[in-house]
Amino acid sequence: MIERRALPRHKTFIKGRLYFNNRLNSTDCIIRDVTEKGARLEVPESVAIPDVFELYVPNRHEQFQARVEWRRGGTVGVSLGGEPVGKRKTEGDGSNEQSVADRLAKLEQAVAALQARLEVLEDA
Repeated sequence: MIERRALPRHKTFIKGRLYFNNRLNSTDCIIRDVTEKGARLEVPESVAIPDVFELYVPNRHEQFQARVEWRRGGTVGVSLGGEPVGKRKTEGDGSNEQSVADRLAKLEQAVAALQARLEVLEDA
């Protein structure tokens, strides 16, 4: 299979929430992988997702403008509009300087480390 991506993608398994219709409607999603400019989402096939919506990542308190680039069943490829909208800012927080993909990759590493610790504790 030929790789058509210009940017490397990072596999993830992060809960997200889509808001649309002036935030009157929302649905949960799973963010399956990300790049600096986009993501692949798993969404319920029964929900009609519009071409433009807000993607909220609860564990990072970040919100992005997303535009659908492709659809295949319950999987949607989106482009993310620039910097996060509505990021909760903290004094001295340098995370705004990092790319979304870098921050999500660090989160995934932290989750993997916690899972490894949990396995050790369960075996004890």
